[in-house]
Amino acid sequence: MTAPGRWDTRRVDASMSLLTDMATNPVDPAYAEAASRRAASGNARPSRIMTAVVGLVAVVLGAATVWAGRELRAPEPAVLQARALLEAEIEQRTADVQALQEENADLSAEIDALSAELSGGDADVLTGYLTTGAVAGTVAVSGPGLVVTLTDSARAASGAEDAADERVQDIDLQIVTNGLWASGAEAIAINGQRLTALSAIRSAGEAVLVDLTPLVSPYRVEAVGDPDTLETNFARTAASGHLTLLRETYAIGTQVASSEDLLLPASPVPTLRYATPTGPDALATTGADVSGSDRTPGESS
Repeated sequence: MTAPGRWDTRRVDASMSLLTDMATNPVDPAYAEAASRRAASGNARPSRIMTAVVGLVAVVLGAATVWAGRELRAPEPAVLQARALLEAEIEQRTADVQALQEENADLSAEIDALSAELSGGDADVLTGYLTTGAVAGTVAVSGPGLVVTLTDSARAASGAEDAADERVQDIDLQIVTNGLWASGAEAIAINGQRLTALSAIRSAGEAVLVDLTPLVSPYRVEAVGDPDTLETNFARTAASGHLTLLRETYAIGTQVASSEDLLLPASPVPTLRYATPTGPDALATTGADVSGSDRTPGESS
């Protein structure tokens, strides 16, 4: 009997031939042959010319990308022309508004002079007229008071697109003015625009309108009254907390300061739509209200 394996010529590790080949010949023969041919021809490394060509192509592609990006971001000539036209129109309308305000001031002064002349020097009549005019906002007033200033954040002032919440809005001015009225203010003006019972604070886009007059930051809210009383009472209102919220959350600048000499201009005389002015005797007898109301006759308060 022949000994087991005596005539068996196979390698002992024949079953591991794949692992053996991978260990002894890690490079595929085809790759090895290609590398040998490249080394024999002297092209084992890229030539300097090829490197320069690749670098030049990269530079050209980078410059073309930058140029295309700038062209896409550049505004169209039509947009620039429309913006210039709009800016010119805004400047013209602002000048017209200023001229009309000056004319209104002259007319108000003339009305005051004529009213004093008609009163015949009667101090009581003149005092009553001035008091009523001061309350209605049709007479310029001066005196000590409180000044609240609100300013857009630095990001909003620089024109950042994501800083819309960091601009002073109409609701902010409404809250501040309501807080000042509740604190005992006798007269209020925002950037020289006198507030009356018919005044409206609204927004149009990014602009804040007070009686249809556009205002820009900073917004200076002036209130005539006793400075100490106004400051103490204002600190207890919700408006004071709102200013803190604007300052700490939206980076909007806020400042509250007293002043010893404020001058608030008169507003144009309002047009009465339903009320009819009557004589002082009739007012004392009937108690009629001539402040001008939007309610139609017959509506209850």
